[in-house]
Amino acid sequence: MLKVLKNLKESALLVIAIFILLCIQAACDLNLPDFTSKIVNTGIQQGGIEYAVPDVIRSSELDNLMYFTDADDEIKSNYELMEKTDDNLEEYPELKNEDIYKLKNLSKEEKTNLESLMAKPLAIVYQQPDIINLIKQMPDTQRQAVLDQIDSTLSTMSDSIIEQAAIQAVKSEYGSIGVDLDSLQNKYILIVGLQMAGVAFLSMLSAVTIMFLSSRVAAKLGKTLREKLFKKVLSFSTAEFNRFSTASLITRSTNDVQQIQQLITMLFRVVVYAPIMGIGGVLRVIRTGTLSMAWVIALAVVLVIAIVLVLFIVAMPKFRKMQDLIDRLNLVAREILTGLPVIRAFNTQKREESRFDEANTNLMKNSVFVNKAMSLMMPAMMFTMQGVMILIIWVGGHSVDQGIMQVGDMMAFLQYTMQIVMSFLMISIISIMLPRASVSANRINEVLETEPQIEDKPVNEQAKFDENKKGLVEFKNVSFRYPDADTEILEDIDFTAEAGKTTAIIGSTGSGKSTLVNLIPRFYDVTGGELLVDGANIKDVSQKDLRSRIGFVPQKGLLFSGTIESNIKYGKDNISDEEMVKAASIAQATEFIEKKEEGYKSPIAQGGNNVSGGQKQRLSIARALAIDPEIYVFDDSFSALDLKTDKALREALHEQTENKTVIIVAQRISTIMDADQIIVLEEGKIVGKGTHEELLKNCETYRQIALSQLSAEELNLEEEKKEEKNKQNEDSLNIKNKEQDSKNQNGKVGE
Repeated sequence: MLKVLKNLKESALLVIAIFILLCIQAACDLNLPDFTSKIVNTGIQQGGIEYAVPDVIRSSELDNLMYFTDADDEIKSNYELMEKTDDNLEEYPELKNEDIYKLKNLSKEEKTNLESLMAKPLAIVYQQPDIINLIKQMPDTQRQAVLDQIDSTLSTMSDSIIEQAAIQAVKSEYGSIGVDLDSLQNKYILIVGLQMAGVAFLSMLSAVTIMFLSSRVAAKLGKTLREKLFKKVLSFSTAEFNRFSTASLITRSTNDVQQIQQLITMLFRVVVYAPIMGIGGVLRVIRTGTLSMAWVIALAVVLVIAIVLVLFIVAMPKFRKMQDLIDRLNLVAREILTGLPVIRAFNTQKREESRFDEANTNLMKNSVFVNKAMSLMMPAMMFTMQGVMILIIWVGGHSVDQGIMQVGDMMAFLQYTMQIVMSFLMISIISIMLPRASVSANRINEVLETEPQIEDKPVNEQAKFDENKKGLVEFKNVSFRYPDADTEILEDIDFTAEAGKTTAIIGSTGSGKSTLVNLIPRFYDVTGGELLVDGANIKDVSQKDLRSRIGFVPQKGLLFSGTIESNIKYGKDNISDEEMVKAASIAQATEFIEKKEEGYKSPIAQGGNNVSGGQKQRLSIARALAIDPEIYVFDDSFSALDLKTDKALREALHEQTENKTVIIVAQRISTIMDADQIIVLEEGKIVGKGTHEELLKNCETYRQIALSQLSAEELNLEEEKKEEKNKQNEDSLNIKNKEQDSKNQNGKVGE
């Protein structure tokens, strides 16, 4: 998996941007519960009063507070006497009757310290307003004893209760001074609400941007992987194609890459966001002082992990099997669609339907099992989360009732718990996606790490073609066996094909004709001997340079979707229309091309399925002729042509290839009779070499092939002519004798 992720370096800047945005989003999301707590605790319950420190206080009330604290000077130093200006009198009507002190501009830290000094005195004054007059009248000794008793009583109470009582005292003081409490509350809620909305908007903006960038990074990674896979597959020799089926390579390039893309889209949020949220949530819980309920978080995490582990154990084998089943389905579908004419010809539709249904059903059953498991996970997770929420409300409600916790703190704890649980849930989901993506990554790496058996040497070690031997193809004791094969397919192949001459190769089916010519463009590497083109060993030169000198027409003509023009000009970009028409004319293709309404612009379906076999072969030949190479290789490329077209094509080809090397694999004697050299293969060995006439005299294998296709008279064989004439005379005599016997028999019957 890590090898695949290394390809993310192309999107390094985007990945860094995603990490930064994830940190921003996590910070925003972790702050949202704080705003909820502030709105509920401070905005609603405390009327917008944030600290148990009055911003304004009457001089008489400030003096009363001094009875219950030893920090008189420290408290008073933070206040200053308010001037009786018109604005102040309008805002604080009580200023007309009594002096009012105003809090200086303090920092949050200073306000917090001042709150610790004033909270208890304020709580006492609020809860027991009548005690002030009594304390004032008491002697110093008695007064101190009472104050110590009050302080001892307050020490048994929680800080939350004292703070709430102090806040209520501040609110009462504001009411006495004439402060508009409703306006104060609304202003606080509005400010905190706007801050909360801003943070939420920033979180949303970050999330949207993250998803956009993640999708972009994932898509780019998918593009990179597909490009690498495609380039790698293009470098494969036939041996590698035999190792990986076509259907499997398609699945690896599409479905497997898609699995990696889906994982990457989620991975960033899990790798960065989930740990920040989980750890951050725990730290926030510690900071809010609600550790008494931390066991609820632990319980929720344990339940989530338990659900995921059960799912992991049950469903994971099915996840691993999924890609193999998709491979199988693609293979069967491809075989059926490609071989549809054969299937119809042999009426095996039912058999193929059963084969497809089996592969489809296996994939469906596996998918249903996985989807069932996944569909059970989400309800189980939601049930767990809802149960945890109820548990928090139940336990938190008791804490609120006992004054240990405020409602806003309970709500914040609830949100933090959900964030922590969701973090573990996200990690759990990715842990389920990861194995399937890991299987896909391994399948992709398997292709990318496969080294082709046929590779070019380094540029500085490559040989050069000898221009004095242009067109020369030399087989020097060449042997070849397929990978993992036990026996040689070709053995001791030794001949030379020269420029300006035609070399034909013939032999029975399976004798190795196509294998031999496939060695020339280096589709396979020879396993013994040497194969030289233009005086250079083909293993020592660039494959691109080698193949640019060869016009290869395969046994099965393959056309690409497009037009007739695009197929003929496929070999080179700079082929002119005149050259295209000339190539089509030599290949005897103009006859059917000009009959088409759109001519050379006529569309060609995928694989050339909208043209006949003969037309497909002629267009394939025209494609090779259009690039004007120095060597032509025709691998049984005239088999679908009628004799008349075959003859006309060979005559036109002879004029075009006057100074070219032509190598023809054929089954028909009539196609190769005029060749300058004929190579006869049998069981991978050369059993005859020479002209048509020489082989008729010296090679029994060639002689038998020739006689199986042409008469002795057509082959100009004297002995065979005599034998054939004697046989004809003998057959004629036998017929006459039978007729005479029949007449005699009829005469006897008449008597």
